[in-house]
Amino acid sequence: MNFATKMLLISLVVLLAICLVGAVITIIVLLPSAPANAPVSNLPPASSGNVTPIANPSVWYQIYFTTPKFPDREADHRGGLDEKLTAFINTAQTSVDMAIYQLDLPNVTQALLDAKKRGATVRVVTDIDILEDKKENPSFLQLQKAGIKVVGGNPNAIMHDKFVVVDGKAVWSGSWNFTTNDTYRYNNNGILMQSSELARNYTVTFEKMFNHGLFGRGRKPGGTTALLTLGGVTVENYFAPEDKVAEKIIARLKQAARTIDFMAFSFTDDAIGDVLLARAKGGVQVRGVFETTGSETQYSEYPRLKRANLDVRQDGNGYLMHHKVFIVDGKTVVLGSFNFSQNAETENDENLLIIDDIPLAAAFTEEFARVYGQAKK
Repeated sequence: MNFATKMLLISLVVLLAICLVGAVITIIVLLPSAPANAPVSNLPPASSGNVTPIANPSVWYQIYFTTPKFPDREADHRGGLDEKLTAFINTAQTSVDMAIYQLDLPNVTQALLDAKKRGATVRVVTDIDILEDKKENPSFLQLQKAGIKVVGGNPNAIMHDKFVVVDGKAVWSGSWNFTTNDTYRYNNNGILMQSSELARNYTVTFEKMFNHGLFGRGRKPGGTTALLTLGGVTVENYFAPEDKVAEKIIARLKQAARTIDFMAFSFTDDAIGDVLLARAKGGVQVRGVFETTGSETQYSEYPRLKRANLDVRQDGNGYLMHHKVFIVDGKTVVLGSFNFSQNAETENDENLLIIDDIPLAAAFTEEFARVYGQAKK
């Protein structure tokens, strides 16, 4: 091989190498990056193991779950949802509106007192029977003594809401009552949402109760916006009994194409049970966990679904499993204070969210897997 031929071969090899490098660079550049709202796989651990924080990929919400221990120890009562809610109330500059069924947490109570001292307007709504019960009302009496008005209502059923609106800009909601039991013994969820639109809905409903004494069947629909878009996410927001909430849940369950997972403290609504049976017959995988207490009564949907060979279980928490959640097709979450019962539908004061968000659904699916794994087959 002469010199000219060698040089030609070397040039061809160099050119080929350059082309390969260029191709690799092009592939790297063109590879899609992870979407901004992709689920976070390595979630930060809870500071004490008592609350599981989920990274907020959609900016406008933060979701929390309790992680109760059995047996419960007072030494473990730190780092819970009470501290998250207290921090939220401590941000208040102008107003705090709280509608809560039960309250006995000292730090949450103190946060309300401190907000009033800062000059914020603090208003509270609760259930009238709770307010008049000497075992249940010490925190409410403490607020009243400090000049905070507490309105009790719904003598024929229960004022079952669990929400807080701060400065008309953000809302806390979920299944969690503001008690030690709910925080450290029961399975619960709490969601903090930064949205003036949602805050307006909750404030309108709050004022119907606080200003006008309209509870349960006495309250009429109006003034709220049921369908919202927050951070590109579709959110439906309803209040019971005025918004016929069960119908909204049933409509979403009927759309299920692949999976329905649920966690239910109380599930006695036959119409919702009918939809689960129908979707299971249609090939949808249905799994559920019932709170054990009351699950084997004639009113519960548990025996009926069990007889139909659906994958339903009784919970394994030595205290209570207090969630009220549906997860549909891994992309939609139904959550709030609303138990799946006719009382919730027609008598109680309740609120509900239906959120179409894959990261949120992934967080609830992780919680479902934990509760399901602990449940009794």
